[in-house]
Amino acid sequence: MKQSRATAIGFVAVLLWSLLAFLTVKTAPVPPFQLSAMAFFVGGSIGLAWLWRTKSMRTVLRGAGWQVWALGIGGLFGYHFLYFSALRLAPAAEAGLIAYLWPLLIVLFSGLLPGETLRRGHVIGALISLAGAALLILSGGGGFSRIFLAGYALAVLCALTWSGYSVLSRRAHKTPTGIVVYYCIATAILATLAHFSFEQTRWPADVTGWFSVLLLGLGPVGLAFYLWDIGMKKGDVQMLGVASYAAPLLSTLVLVTTGLAQPSMALLGAAGLITIGAIVAARASKNRQPSNQ
Repeated sequence: MKQSRATAIGFVAVLLWSLLAFLTVKTAPVPPFQLSAMAFFVGGSIGLAWLWRTKSMRTVLRGAGWQVWALGIGGLFGYHFLYFSALRLAPAAEAGLIAYLWPLLIVLFSGLLPGETLRRGHVIGALISLAGAALLILSGGGGFSRIFLAGYALAVLCALTWSGYSVLSRRAHKTPTGIVVYYCIATAILATLAHFSFEQTRWPADVTGWFSVLLLGLGPVGLAFYLWDIGMKKGDVQMLGVASYAAPLLSTLVLVTTGLAQPSMALLGAAGLITIGAIVAARASKNRQPSNQ
């Protein structure tokens, strides 16, 4: 597979994640860990059906050592566990911004991968896009406070977890993407345990809520992780890292379009900064020789 095609596939995951906020709102009043369990169960079940149809349920497990399992389950479940825990201990805007350092960290960590070259344009582009995301996320926030340090710390760990999972997936490029199916199933089980430990069970209020849970499992919490795995293993890691900052922007645009949020100057400014950052990073990648991995 050509690197450009794998990068495009990875970016489809970013597009799917832009629907996460809208669909999550529609699933109210389902609590976070219960929603994760339900959505990952859907995403994992669809994946299992695909593996069964292609007769590869056992094939994808060959050669998968404990390191691969620790990476996948730790990445998917660890990210969501830390993210929801951070939101319990700190304001959503500030915790969300810190957690959204992961695209920048992907760009920086990618320089440690064999065959990858981190250029100044990648870093500059990521920082510009980060500024755009910060403008968007903090436009309605109240500022940082020391009393929320525990939540901020968990948000930092959240960013490190997802960026680490994403970049290290490149090192596990020989492991078939199909193994992500089992990551999803394991995450659904662990999220269920977290739900019963920390939350009270509440089901979707109507048919729209149940349909939104199904769509979450099919898209942002299902297919997106399979596509992201392809992008990280075979695509332009730096470009995908910068492009990921489009997710909060596109997510807000979806909310505005559906009437769940209001347009603002912050949205316009964020769009400009994220676009500029992506262009800068794209120029840095344009003449680079693609990795052989």
